[in-house]
Amino acid sequence: MDLITIFLTAVGLAMDAFAVSVGGGISLKKVTFKDAATIGTFFGGFQFLMPIVGWTLGLTIRDFIISFDHWVAFALLGFIGGKMVYESFTEEGEEDEGIDFRNLYVLLTLSIATSIDALAVGLGLSVIQVSVVYVSIIIGIITFLICFTGVFLGGKFGHLFERQAEAVGGLVLIGIGFKILFEHLS
Repeated sequence: MDLITIFLTAVGLAMDAFAVSVGGGISLKKVTFKDAATIGTFFGGFQFLMPIVGWTLGLTIRDFIISFDHWVAFALLGFIGGKMVYESFTEEGEEDEGIDFRNLYVLLTLSIATSIDALAVGLGLSVIQVSVVYVSIIIGIITFLICFTGVFLGGKFGHLFERQAEAVGGLVLIGIGFKILFEHLS
């Protein structure tokens, strides 16, 4: 897996967390460096861990699906990306309103929820036999930086681009799914 693909995967995975981070910036009365660093660390940390968990789970089933692994990776990335695009066009729920983004339990819950996609990507990485640690580190760092920035942007600019970021992230993941499929079929 080349560095550009890893970077695009990381950015795509970070878009859910970015959208939530922007919501966090919107909901906080006054955004501080500590707020942005804490939110970024939670989201980046879980985006780092979940591909490793998914990859480990994938090792147990990899031998059974090696002949159609590229289809599995394509389906997982396509589903996740499609879900992100769909959600970017649906009505927003109540999730960002009234949430205390300084509460560690809230951050833990949101971090898990926004990193489920990374778990599926880790599963996909195991079936195409990609080393996960390097990829996970990049995903975690990129997610931290994007979310850290998202908190400040949310505090300054509100809801101007939250949905568009999620749609772009979904399209990137779909594109990577197609790239994996075409590489294995040709």
